[in-house]
Amino acid sequence: MRGVVLGGTASGVGKTVATLAVCRALERAGRTVQPAKAGPDFIDPSHHDAITGRSSRTLDPWLEGHEGMRRNYFRGSGDLCIVEGMMGLYDGSVASTADVAAALDLPVVLVVDASAGMQSVAATALGFREYAAHAGVEVDVAGVLAQRAHGGRHADGIRDALPDGLTYFGRVPPRDDLTIPDRHLGLERGSESPLEADVLDAAAESIRVRRLLDVAREPPRPDPEPVGERRERTVAVARDDAFCFTYPAVLERLRERARVEPFSPVAGDDLPACDGVYLPGGYPELHAPALAESPALDTLTDRASEGLPILGECGGLMALCESLTTAGGDTYEMAGVLPASVEMRDTYRALDHVELRATTDGTTATAGDSQRGHEFHYSSLTPAGDARYAFDVERGTGIDGDHDGLTEYETLGTYCHRHAASGAFDRFVDHL
Repeated sequence: MRGVVLGGTASGVGKTVATLAVCRALERAGRTVQPAKAGPDFIDPSHHDAITGRSSRTLDPWLEGHEGMRRNYFRGSGDLCIVEGMMGLYDGSVASTADVAAALDLPVVLVVDASAGMQSVAATALGFREYAAHAGVEVDVAGVLAQRAHGGRHADGIRDALPDGLTYFGRVPPRDDLTIPDRHLGLERGSESPLEADVLDAAAESIRVRRLLDVAREPPRPDPEPVGERRERTVAVARDDAFCFTYPAVLERLRERARVEPFSPVAGDDLPACDGVYLPGGYPELHAPALAESPALDTLTDRASEGLPILGECGGLMALCESLTTAGGDTYEMAGVLPASVEMRDTYRALDHVELRATTDGTTATAGDSQRGHEFHYSSLTPAGDARYAFDVERGTGIDGDHDGLTEYETLGTYCHRHAASGAFDRFVDHL
């Protein structure tokens, strides 16, 4: 599977819309598209999924390592992989879109906001291409996709201004209906605010598909990944709008190692018969009334005290606490398994790649293990004075700046989201 990275000049230039337009253009040309996302984001991939019908692959060298990232790439399938970048091409505290492109040996098509420029678009692209040598990263900036560019003289001026070696890959027109609403944590999800098909079709008309196909390359293939033995165990996984942030590779790993039984606390499902529970991140704060009435949370309370292994990440952590106070000031009872209360804040409390070191043997790590992940949350947690933690924070914020992994019984709640490549989910299944 060959691929192309769509890297931006900065955050907010319209990479997600450009990615969706490119995916639609390729599908209209009869190609099967595998979407992917550089970095740890959950929300942009939901828009990829909505347009292509295929799970977007997460490509993050911090979370997965270079070999793990290549393995994750090749777990996808299609004629062409379109990788949406994160932030600006060279931006990132521990990994950038340029790093992802270099590790996979994929060309970069630079998404440039062309709404107020022509020759300046070419100058920007040339600068980004030449900066690679200064940054010490081997990245191939192949050309430009002009975002918010009119046709006719505007598009012609951008194309004609590009120097040799930089290709014009088309444009995305400036349309008010080519926008995705946002809120805390980023854009609204693809299932909530999908772009209309006819709008995307109009945007796709100006994408130069043949040029994309010509420039695409196949990454080097990794060695096969060793996977532990399958166990006759069942993992109940919460899957609804309150628990919607899950890396596809995590669900795939769980399905490879055990039976997965999805359930929806928001819809009123009770906890199914299981040997362990995984509560992913998401938006419990937007569904707090339904969660407060959910029979699943009551059952979680009972089963946790019996020693059922439960793993909650970010939103899952919040649902396992005693109470959740929304941004509007309303407080709702949660499962009450973990001795802490949670309150939503107006600004984010943490946003970074993180590294945790296990202080004790537990459900997802052995004492001394180092595991990497990502955190992004607007909530703050107030634990009880005798709270116990499973991890020291070596990088990131965690729960209190020094610790993450609030634990009680066989229940673990972290602000950290971990990828399957971390080993946390293999350890969790082996623990059941």
